[in-house]
Amino acid sequence: MLGWYRSRTVGQKQAVWAWIFLALPLFFFVAIRLFPTGYTTYVSLTDWNLLRPKVFIGFDNYLRLWNDPVFWQVFANTFKYLLIGMPISLVLSFMVAYYLDQVRFLQGTIRALYFIPFLTTAAAMAWVWRWFYQPVPIGIFNLILVDMGFSQQPFLRSTSQALGSILAPAIWAGLGFQIVVFLAGLRAIPDTYYEAARIDGVGRFTILREITLPLLRPTILFLTVVSSIGFLRIFDKVYNMTVDGKGGPLNMTRPLVLNIYQLAFTDYRMGYAAAQTMVLFVVLLVVTVIQLRALRSK
Repeated sequence: MLGWYRSRTVGQKQAVWAWIFLALPLFFFVAIRLFPTGYTTYVSLTDWNLLRPKVFIGFDNYLRLWNDPVFWQVFANTFKYLLIGMPISLVLSFMVAYYLDQVRFLQGTIRALYFIPFLTTAAAMAWVWRWFYQPVPIGIFNLILVDMGFSQQPFLRSTSQALGSILAPAIWAGLGFQIVVFLAGLRAIPDTYYEAARIDGVGRFTILREITLPLLRPTILFLTVVSSIGFLRIFDKVYNMTVDGKGGPLNMTRPLVLNIYQLAFTDYRMGYAAAQTMVLFVVLLVVTVIQLRALRSK
């Protein structure tokens, strides 16, 4: 083996060392990514409850999924989290970052305050917000409403308000990360662009539209993809903020990830849960590819 290595050219030796250093990451990728994906695909074609051997049933789980009204409800809920939460979080975080970038006094402290919720344990944060939504005299939000002369709101107990009540802390928790990324993107834009625009008498809004936003496109692309994946995979806040962690009332807040969890670890329907996992995988892949192509083509 050593003789073979010595007889190689410099380029071939470099290739050998490159593959040696790539071996561990490639093994990690295959073991952690490809193998679980392939195994989940196989399980989705079986009937399995963990207590007996797997029984191959083909695409029966997918046919059952197609005719399952609960699945379509949680599927719609998942896209509601995405279509409402993602744009709101991006707009709010950009606005905060845009104006915070112009602040010079205590900017680091303010940035840290925005970032703290992102570091907070999701379960603890969800339970605090659940406490906020409680009726009088416990819930802070209802106390404020009553003091202002308004009636109490059911929030998490309402079929129309529950999803928005869960989205609020989800958006709030992710703002800190997005603000920091937007700030990094804003500071990466050379000042010469702004100086040239001011010399030409260009207004502030035009500078924002024609210079800042186009040059922030890579940052916006990154945050759009990351934020979309986060909202499509929302789980912990729904699990901790709803009664018994089931995504109520009447499944109005249950996302696809929570439905998969309930099927797999409460009902022990592993094959059916795996089929829904594959649907989620395809949705994540399609949404990400569409966003990448749409934002890169503009």
